[in-house]
Amino acid sequence: MPSPDPTDPAPALPPGADLGLLSPVRAGSAVEAATGDVAFLQAMLDAELALTRAQARLGLVPGSAVPAVAAAARADAYDLPGLALRARSGGNPVIPLVADLTAAVRERDPAAAGAVHLGATSQDILDTAAMLVARRALDLVLADLDHVVDDLTRLAAAHRDTPLPGRTLTQHAVPTTFGLKAAGWRSLALDARRRLAAARDALPAQLGGAGGTLAAFHELAPGKLAPGDPAGTDPGLRLLAAYAEETGLAEPVLPWHTLRTPVADLGAALAHTAGALGKIAADVLVLSRTEIGEIAEGSGGGSSAMPHKSNPVRATLLAATARQVPALAAVLFGSLAAEDERPAGAWHAEWQTLREALRLTGGAARDAAELVAGLVVRPEPMRAHLDRTQGLIVSERVRLALTPLLGAAAAKKLVTDAALRAATEGTSLASVLASAPELADLPPDRLAEFTDPAAYLGSAGALVDRALAADRADAPHPTARQENP
Repeated sequence: MPSPDPTDPAPALPPGADLGLLSPVRAGSAVEAATGDVAFLQAMLDAELALTRAQARLGLVPGSAVPAVAAAARADAYDLPGLALRARSGGNPVIPLVADLTAAVRERDPAAAGAVHLGATSQDILDTAAMLVARRALDLVLADLDHVVDDLTRLAAAHRDTPLPGRTLTQHAVPTTFGLKAAGWRSLALDARRRLAAARDALPAQLGGAGGTLAAFHELAPGKLAPGDPAGTDPGLRLLAAYAEETGLAEPVLPWHTLRTPVADLGAALAHTAGALGKIAADVLVLSRTEIGEIAEGSGGGSSAMPHKSNPVRATLLAATARQVPALAAVLFGSLAAEDERPAGAWHAEWQTLREALRLTGGAARDAAELVAGLVVRPEPMRAHLDRTQGLIVSERVRLALTPLLGAAAAKKLVTDAALRAATEGTSLASVLASAPELADLPPDRLAEFTDPAAYLGSAGALVDRALAADRADAPHPTARQENP
């Protein structure tokens, strides 16, 4: 693609347009598009159409109304900036949208106009739309997480026995393998996928009417039913079931206008996912430092000032996301404290917060997939760093190996003193121990064996094997319901 000509006039944009200039992690991602204003508008129209279809199925509105509503339920037919401005008067965008949708249906079929939004409240439509947007976005996130898991599976298997220093509290601890590290990343990605898939499959439709009692639908039902009739014959419950089926969302037990568990659960799953991917980023950022160089991003980013730089940009964006999404989830949890039968403020605080959490997590999943797919693993620096402390990294093994010969206390003192001397003199632990009178009868090759970092990997390989052999119960699977087109 040719570079843009800086002399060309910039395209006209609304002054408040947000194209991700300050959020590169989500800029241009599929989830960004799936959560934009157009996507939310289409989801609200989809919710309205689903309501008309469900009511037509139960005889609450004429079946002839469905084609007119379906023809009018296209986001590109509406003035989106105008809707946003008109939403200020009523506090939400559904109110002006219903007016415009009704007018559009009336133009096609005057008799069908009365079937628009019949018996529903604004929150029914916007909550349902938010769940539709979330599910569509989560399908994209889950697909990227599948790529992450697949590539981490490959890395863990390929580097099952590739040794490198284990680090605790920033210092060399004992040897580990890169395969075990990659298997740990994979485990986190699988956990995130499992939680997101469960949250997606539980996303419910919302329908309760003005106060959550579905009372309006009883008035609309042909033939009134007495209170206490079985649930199977209750017109409100029948409509709720039909509406959920039309949207493809889960059927809620109760209207959840002030029971915001679905949104809070979704926020928790998004925060967990951002943190899981952030753990991968944290390790990549450390291990790709110039002075370490054990791994590198396959295609790093450049610098505006330093031509030599190849920055770990994908990991940087993941780390930024991991710091933002938990704070957004906290807002969603705060909305659980919602008063009365429909809240003022709690529900409204979720809209932009949820969208941003979806966008950030979706962008992070995309970047994580790119990062892991192109990750460069460098076994040579890993091995060099294992040898950097000249055997000190396996002092634990030496102490344990000498305990049967000297006793626990004596072995600990000998190795501790030897480690201090080796570090101070810049010599190897094996050479210091070789001069110890207590070990005069120990063959030199035994000391060399005790101080070989690659020979002290414990169950690392077996742990990798077990992780990769574990059943992938959260493999991709279709949703229980599919949206009607």
